[in-house]
Amino acid sequence: MQYPTLSEFGSTTEMIDVFQGYNHNLRIQSGEFYDMKNLTSSSYPILSPRGQRGVYTSAVNPQGIIINEDFCYVDGADFYVGDQCISLQLSTDPYTCPKQLVSMGVYVLIFPDKKYVNVHNPMDFGSMERTVTTGGQSVSLDICDREGNGYTVNYTRPDEPENPADGDIWLDNNKKPYSLKQYSASSAMWNSIASTYIKISCDSLKQLFKQYDGVTISGFDKTQLHVSGSEETFSDDEYRKLDGSHVIWACGNNYIVITGFLSDPKAISDTITISRQVPDMDFVIESGNRLWGCRYGSDPKDNTSMINEIYASKLGDFKNWTCFMGVSTDSYTASVGTDGPFTGAISYLGRPIFFKQNHMHRVYGDYPANFQIQSDQCRGVQQGSEASLAIVNEVLYYKSRNGICAFDGSIPVEISASLGDVFYDNAVACAYRNKYYISMRDPGADRHYPFRLFVYDTVRGMWHKEDDIHAVAFCPGASDIYYIEADPFGNKIKTMFGTGTKDTDPVEWMAQTGIIGVDDPMKKYLSKLIIRMSLSIGSKICFHIQYDSAGEWEHICTVTGTSLRSFSIPIRPRRCDHMRLRIIGEGDAKIYSIAKVIEQGSDV
Repeated sequence: MQYPTLSEFGSTTEMIDVFQGYNHNLRIQSGEFYDMKNLTSSSYPILSPRGQRGVYTSAVNPQGIIINEDFCYVDGADFYVGDQCISLQLSTDPYTCPKQLVSMGVYVLIFPDKKYVNVHNPMDFGSMERTVTTGGQSVSLDICDREGNGYTVNYTRPDEPENPADGDIWLDNNKKPYSLKQYSASSAMWNSIASTYIKISCDSLKQLFKQYDGVTISGFDKTQLHVSGSEETFSDDEYRKLDGSHVIWACGNNYIVITGFLSDPKAISDTITISRQVPDMDFVIESGNRLWGCRYGSDPKDNTSMINEIYASKLGDFKNWTCFMGVSTDSYTASVGTDGPFTGAISYLGRPIFFKQNHMHRVYGDYPANFQIQSDQCRGVQQGSEASLAIVNEVLYYKSRNGICAFDGSIPVEISASLGDVFYDNAVACAYRNKYYISMRDPGADRHYPFRLFVYDTVRGMWHKEDDIHAVAFCPGASDIYYIEADPFGNKIKTMFGTGTKDTDPVEWMAQTGIIGVDDPMKKYLSKLIIRMSLSIGSKICFHIQYDSAGEWEHICTVTGTSLRSFSIPIRPRRCDHMRLRIIGEGDAKIYSIAKVIEQGSDV
């Protein structure tokens, strides 16, 4: 008697030995994970958790960090260079925090307070701005040359003097504006003095300014002048014109020299204000040995008007922003025509770039006369994510409204498809070696822990999700990343890789696969999982499985490391249509491969 031959259902084995990172989408590839916590690409292609973090220092109110020769940070109203505290009396108003710290040479510049510190010589610190008010003191005004040497006027008349001596000075008052001329015996001619200057002398000045400072003078428009040595008082447009912006051509212990013209020496006792000002700016950067900044909003001088401007300081001088001498080292100011507030700024490939949400303004040129601003309509920086700008391997990364973009000088390209359809905001980021670290807020998450830290490996093109830290600021160093965490249980400046006081608690981590078993239309099922891994002593791994999207996670097994060795864990899931695997660990571990044994099922 012959019996029918039954065919044995075949089985296949799929090996996953290259782990590709985070992909928060419904359809993902083998080796990718739908969700994860505290995993890293540092051991690629092996799956492993990140290292332990550390605490650099505790602080009362940390508001900014930067590295310039030494690690520097703001704590409340004070500034620290290493362990040395410098009392700068910084503002602690929430509207002025956190601080923008900019490095320029040996100086660290603090905005919006407009303070500076020389980190090489911490005794050199102060305010970028300076204001002097005469306060009723006697102020004398004398016509002089560029060095401050006074002119002695020999003639004041409308017609040419007769029989002058060589070097005589004639004030020609034939018509306004008056002119000053000097006689040359060699040519027998009166030569006009092309540029005249005014020496302003007052005890209040006390060498508070330096040569070629750009200053603003006010108060002359309200002043009643009188001739030196006389009680006669009068007003004259000649003196009202002294109000405004000037360059200090020379200065001494109690005087400054500015461009101007005077018919006679004068003395006043009314209040005159002389100030060197730094504009209010939304964002400040250093590029080409200048400070650059931008401002969108009401004009501080006139609250009824709006300004939309880009500024540059004088070359090599962060204190001067209104020095206009017609030379290559001048300050610079320009208006832009795009609408909306500025959202970020950075120096990229040696050029300043200013962002709005839908625009990018790139500055070209080497000096004010040939500066040009090119405006491109493209994905800009998301408002509130100005700190997401960072450069990794000559590529600029930042958070736009729709995702994270990479910009190499041509057009921005989105690289965050693996993060899914979650719309993050309030991003803070930094670059370290080949990776881009970014902390962002998930508006739909638990209000107590709404922030997520992601790491993008730019070499391998992979994302990894770490934990829920809310970084206020990042600062990459030579061997670690320093960051300020918004921690309700204590303010600390922490380190990403354990510099300082290293964490003693083991790292808790998790990896959750996508749906397993929906990539083939045939009736197949997963009969066995074999996981090859190694555990350090004291580490622990738990395996959980969710069947057919039921919502419940079933605990399969727990493995604890008792010795440093590698081994395989066979997992036999029950028969189902599809499943998910979740691996939860504590401590150091490495997963080398996951083998899936798949068998052909019946049609039922």
